[in-house]
Amino acid sequence: MSGVLRAWNLRVWGPYMRATARWPALRSIVPFLPLLALWWAMAEAEVFPRAFFPGPAEVVASFFTLTYKGILPEYLSDSVTRLAVGAAAGVAIGIPLGLLVGLSKRAHTALWPVLLFFQAIGDIAWLPILLIWFGFGLTTMTFVIVYTVLFPIVLNTVLGVRSIPLDLHRAARSLGASPARVVWEVVLPGSLPNIVTGLRNGLGYGWRALIAAEIIVGTSGIGFLMFDARRAGSVVEIMLGMIVLGVLWYIVDAWVLAPIERATGQRWGMVQRQ
Repeated sequence: MSGVLRAWNLRVWGPYMRATARWPALRSIVPFLPLLALWWAMAEAEVFPRAFFPGPAEVVASFFTLTYKGILPEYLSDSVTRLAVGAAAGVAIGIPLGLLVGLSKRAHTALWPVLLFFQAIGDIAWLPILLIWFGFGLTTMTFVIVYTVLFPIVLNTVLGVRSIPLDLHRAARSLGASPARVVWEVVLPGSLPNIVTGLRNGLGYGWRALIAAEIIVGTSGIGFLMFDARRAGSVVEIMLGMIVLGVLWYIVDAWVLAPIERATGQRWGMVQRQ
């Protein structure tokens, strides 16, 4: 029986393993094929009215139409630009703040309760007062993204700093390293895996917060595209927006952030290659 199963596995999985070894991107595509088939079958069977549940062909046609008109590239560019600006600001604030809180007992005593307090206030909870202060515009959306990205970076940086053994600090100081050099050559590299993990989580949260902000206050972007399609009753454009969001984030996370996270962990001994 085991021989039959082994032969069956070789016959079924052998071509798949060879194909994925040659084209690694297939490993990201194959898991979605059953979902795509189920979606197509439900649409063709008209389990729901076609106007409320379009099939893959309609979504693909909408993709090419909006791309040809320049609407989808423009909106996607706006969303990515906002996320990049907000993430850059969050990193510029979060890493130094995390290092300060992690290294200084006084800063930790003074700032840690404040960080936990504001972390508990959801980003969307700020929108009503931000609309009063700044109105419908880029400032409101940027604040929401920075606020969302900031806390995972700060908290993970503090965790990384505090996870470095004190013996490494003492060893560096005994060799004549200045406090600034200890931070640069011991603390920051040792905290890097946690910082990258915080960046990965923060960008994920920031991406979702951006879409929510665009739906509520935006005049462009993928979130606005979906909300505007809702007002027009175009389910196909809403589904297209959802797919674009998922595909774009999967690419960024799986092909950019996850390799960086693994590389930093391997570089500084947090994980080992198998």
